[in-house]
Amino acid sequence: MNILLFLVASAGLLYVSRRSLLNTRSHGFYRFFAWEVILVQFLRNVQYWFDDPLSPPHLASWVLLIASAILVVEGVRLLQVHGRPAKAMEREGLYTFEKTTVLVTSGLYRHIRHPLYGSLLFLAWALFFKNPAWADGLLAAAASALLVVTARLDEKECLQFFGPVYGEYMETTKMFIPKLL
Repeated sequence: MNILLFLVASAGLLYVSRRSLLNTRSHGFYRFFAWEVILVQFLRNVQYWFDDPLSPPHLASWVLLIASAILVVEGVRLLQVHGRPAKAMEREGLYTFEKTTVLVTSGLYRHIRHPLYGSLLFLAWALFFKNPAWADGLLAAAASALLVVTARLDEKECLQFFGPVYGEYMETTKMFIPKLL
């Protein structure tokens, strides 16, 4: 059953990532593999989702899941409202909400450059805490490493598109977690 779910979900991820997978230098290429690792984590741990929901590891997981949801919802909202996405923009492999024409530096983006990747980072570790095991720790670490590579490549793309103003923005913000990372 889990293998079938993995294949179906992977097919969906392949479809939405098809343009990015053609370019190993794009941030979307590595994001796809981060999604795949997180999918494996989810399928490994879905059976433990509600086991002992008030245990310390599960409480940590719930906090990270809530933070993950807030980051993705607010991050996308800010990009849509303040980033002035242009559907026709010629930036290959980007989703419509990513095709911003204005650098967003307000709200969450005032403190972190990558709330959407931060959301995935929190999700990976939330899944680990559903059933802490060494294999899931390795998967969470792999997802984390892939997300760092994704963010670094995204930053290269943003530097090319937005120019020096993005470099200045990088100097005043952290990647994923305010004042830490």
